[in-house]
Amino acid sequence: MNFVKRAAFSLVARAGKAALLLGVFGVICTLLLGGFLLRGATERREAETQRRVGVDVTVRGDGLTSAVVGRLGTYPLVERYNELLRAVTVPPPGLAAVVPEGTPGGGGKDGLTLNGVRASDTLLDFATGRVRVVAGRGITVADARRKVILLERRLAAKHGLAVGDTVELGGAGGRREPFEVVGLYRDTRQDPPQWTSAADLGANQVYVPVAAVTALGLGVKPTEAVFTIGSPDLAERLHAEAVRLLGPKGFRFDVNDKAYRDQVLPLRRVGAFAGALVWLIALCGAAILGLVVLLTVKERRAELGMLLALGERKWKLIGQHTVEVTVLLVPALGVAALTGQSLAHRAGETLLAREQYGGAAPRPGTPSRPGTAPHEAAAPDDTPAVPDIRVSAGDLAKVAGIGLGIALVSTVVPGVGILRLHPRSILTDTE
Repeated sequence: MNFVKRAAFSLVARAGKAALLLGVFGVICTLLLGGFLLRGATERREAETQRRVGVDVTVRGDGLTSAVVGRLGTYPLVERYNELLRAVTVPPPGLAAVVPEGTPGGGGKDGLTLNGVRASDTLLDFATGRVRVVAGRGITVADARRKVILLERRLAAKHGLAVGDTVELGGAGGRREPFEVVGLYRDTRQDPPQWTSAADLGANQVYVPVAAVTALGLGVKPTEAVFTIGSPDLAERLHAEAVRLLGPKGFRFDVNDKAYRDQVLPLRRVGAFAGALVWLIALCGAAILGLVVLLTVKERRAELGMLLALGERKWKLIGQHTVEVTVLLVPALGVAALTGQSLAHRAGETLLAREQYGGAAPRPGTPSRPGTAPHEAAAPDDTPAVPDIRVSAGDLAKVAGIGLGIALVSTVVPGVGILRLHPRSILTDTE
């Protein structure tokens, strides 16, 4: 009889043991698929998060000009950049700042912090989601020559302003300029418990294009420039370019990789763990299945001796066991496809939570390098989101390939014992 048919009859006759092998194989395939799904999802999310957050390098100095910022911004390592010009303006009547409770005299003369930016969405607060645009839009590069403004919703609510309204800002020498409200944002940070100047409150941070600050006569040179690069390893090369343009002294170069470490590195560690898990499962699965097959071979010595006595070749006996195990791979893949996605998602939630709050990360709000302002660090609740996990044909093909390898190893290695069998000794022992 063909050994493939014999394998099919054997599976039916030994349904209980076949179910046991199927259960073991199903668990192995499910864990393998979960590892592949988690690793692939974390790699995709890592690339997306690295592009969105990156590492911020802040350059300050007297020699910093818009031209220098533009040249640094076109350096190949720079993914995006922002030019910032900060100033404090005393708003004209009708646009009083939001003042802290208990401010003497009501704080009527307190000013707004005017933030001239190239694009608001590239600021770290906006990129990490700590500050979100809730109506309209943010400041974009296309607004460079326009007089538009982005307000915090509390300031807008105090004066009944909405997207599309016009508001005046005061400048040097009593100058006033009208600005169109193009968006409202929400600052999720809580105000500090101690008394703080109104200009330092999140509600009074106003964003306009850089040229608008210059038009108000409140500044010409950028206060600082922020360049986003892909990883902390690239900071030294950007520093060398800054030295070439600004000279060896007279500027400050601060690297803030807190957001990168908080959001990218946990994903990277989870991906590495998932990759190691795949290999560990493959090795353990081969060992477990090998032991089960080895016990099966010992239990079926009489059957093997009879087949050998009838002239069956030993390699066909090994092939029969290989077919019996390999056939179970197909339903095991089906079980893995149904449960692997849920397993990987739950594992991702657990591992990311442990990476974020396990104590390995620095304390929230601590700057990563000297000179980096604490307020530029990522918010403590910026936990990386669980990656989008989905089953693909490629992942199933990988699991099938490894599963086939496990089936071969777990049957061929115990099959060495079959090659040493002699029918006369087997039949004598079983009598």
